[in-house]
Order: sequence, then C-alpha cells, then structure tokens
Amino acid sequence: MRVALVHYWLVNYRGGEKVLEAICRLFPEADIFTLFYEPEAMSPFLRSRNIRASGLNPLRKVYRSLLPLMPMALESFDLRDYDMVISSESGPAKGVLTASTTQHFCYCHTPMRYLWELYPAYRKDYPGNGLKNALFAPIASYLRAWDYSTAARVDGFIANSKNVKRRIRKTWRRRSSVVYPPVATGTFHCGSSNDYSLMVSEMVPYKRLDYAVRAFAQSGRKLKIAGDGPEYRNLRRLAAPNVEFCGRVPDRELRDLYAHCSDFLVPGEEDFGMTTVEALASGKPAVALARGGSLEIVGNGCGMLYAEPNEFSLNEALRSLDSFRHLVDPVRLASHADKFSEAAFEARFLVTLERLRADTARKGIGTSGTAQPRHSISRAARIAAD
Repeated sequence: MRVALVHYWLVNYRGGEKVLEAICRLFPEADIFTLFYEPEAMSPFLRSRNIRASGLNPLRKVYRSLLPLMPMALESFDLRDYDMVISSESGPAKGVLTASTTQHFCYCHTPMRYLWELYPAYRKDYPGNGLKNALFAPIASYLRAWDYSTAARVDGFIANSKNVKRRIRKTWRRRSSVVYPPVATGTFHCGSSNDYSLMVSEMVPYKRLDYAVRAFAQSGRKLKIAGDGPEYRNLRRLAAPNVEFCGRVPDRELRDLYAHCSDFLVPGEEDFGMTTVEALASGKPAVALARGGSLEIVGNGCGMLYAEPNEFSLNEALRSLDSFRHLVDPVRLASHADKFSEAAFEARFLVTLERLRADTARKGIGTSGTAQPRHSISRAARIAAD
C-alpha cells in the first residue's frame, strides 16, 4: 500500500516537524509532499526522506506572502497513485486532491490561526501599508471559504489536543479524535536549579511574550528566552539587563537550559504545548496562562496556572510557586511528562488511525489496500493499554 504524507511547509524545525518525523517512522516508505522545503533547516532524518516540494518552492524565502497561491499549489500535487494520505495541518495541507479510492486523514495542530481565531489580531499586529490591508481582507475571506470547503475532502480528523478538537468542531463542523503529539521525554534530564526562569518560544505576537518580559524587567527576577522571530526587536526594547535572549540554541544547549532553570513560563495560549512537556520531563514546574493546551498539561502539582495575560497575574503566580517550590518533586513531573512520550503517541496514533480507516472502509471509501506501518496495531494497542 502506498502512503503519502502532506506537511504544510518545511522551512523551520519545530513541533509540527517533530510530529511529521514520528509519523514518518511509522510509515518509513511514505513520500512527503510540502509547499516549501528548506533542506538546511531540517533534521538529518527528514533530509533522508523522499520530499517533493510544490512549484512555489523557488520563492520559499518569502513564503508567508504567497498564502493566496497556496491552494492552487496544493491542488497541483498528483496523489492519484496513493492508497492513503495523511496530512499534517497548521498552515494549509489538507486541501490536496485525492482519488475516490484514497483514504485521507488529517492530523491537525490547529486550523489556520491567522484566518480564523486570530484574524482580527493578525491584521492589527501585522498592519503593513494601507494597500496591503485593503487587499488582505478579501483574500482572507476567499481563503476561509476554501479552507472550510476542503474539510469535506478529509475522511477523518485527529486533533493534537482537546483544545484543538474544539477548534476543529467550531471552524469546520467536523468531529475529531485526540492524539497528543510526541515528545522525546527520555532525552531530557534534571539538573540543579539556578535562579532563572525560562521561556522557549517563537517570537511572534500571539505568544504574548511582551507582558512576561515587562514583568521580569520590573521585578528584577532573572529570565532567559530561547527562540527568535519577528518580535525580537520589540522585546529587546522592553527588556532589562536581567532578561537574557539566547536566540535559537542547539538541542544539547536547550536541554541544559531546561535542566537548570527554576521554572518554565508559558505566557500565551498554546494549541498544545510541547515545550511545556519538555520542561516537565526535565523536572521543572510550569507557570502557564490558564488557556489552551496548558489546561491539559499543567495540574496536580506540576506548576501554577493563572487567569489573565498580564504582569500582575504572572507575578502572583510566581510568588505562589515560590511558597511551595520546596515541595516540587522532579521525578513526579518527569513521570507525568511520560504520558506524552513518543511511544504513547505511536500507540495512540496507530490505534486511532486503524479505527478511522475501518470507519471509512465501511462507507466504501479507500478499500484498495492495507497499510503496513512499522508496528502492528495489536502491539500499539498493548502499549496504549499500558
């Protein structure tokens, strides 16, 4: 059976690309289709795969500005010879065209934020010039209609969290099953805690790093930030000498930052929050805004949740954490993180995929073959049961 994986774009190596890697390991013979591909930004494992980029790829340096052309590029992929397609959706990916005998399942990190939930804020945060704003509104309206219609091309959805499951229902009126994304929990370690808090994030407005930087600049607490992005200059202007910008750091250095921080901060609403799991796997408590995926990760002594995205609420949460910091059990935090391990993902993904395949087969869709993943479904079921 031939399997194709469709990922929105491969220009940065972040959480979505780690999920793609995990799916590739389950289907090692699968071909990968993507809108844009930057080999130097990918892991050696992904570079070793058969990756086919769209005709827009020569323009990948300005890929964000090509959003209106992406539907046409996606629909140009020839997937007629594949028995099963698995799309990885955050930007547009599920809009590919498949044969009537092909089963299409979508693992959704989130419906496109800048077209749906965050559309008003997106226009405010990226105002551009007057002409660009005037053009963006009708383009966004067209893309929302296209995005909604392409949900009908998918035979079954898998959401990366209960939070995203709700968004899928609201945005596309489709049901979905939840399979949490994989985190390599066994590769993290706990070290002695130093006197700094840590944030690991892309520097974009919706991550809400701004008020966290202001809070630390005012309080004098030490803060380290790993990551980069368009908001870097604005955040530097808000910072004080006690706030250190580490930039993008290698994996080994990042694990050391996790291992020796005193706590991990999540000031924005995350779709899920793989970095939060990485911090817990390092034995460090999280201080997170009580929205989105953090509600599914942080709890039962794993850290502090706070209600409002502002300096006062964050500082109150940090003071509350200080009062019971001596009771934090790193072993318990790491054990909690293991619920989101790579092995747990493999098991749940395969069991969910097999159920979705059976459901679509009963409807007469895509009955031409049987997938051969690396692990048998029975083995996956045993892991899930454990």
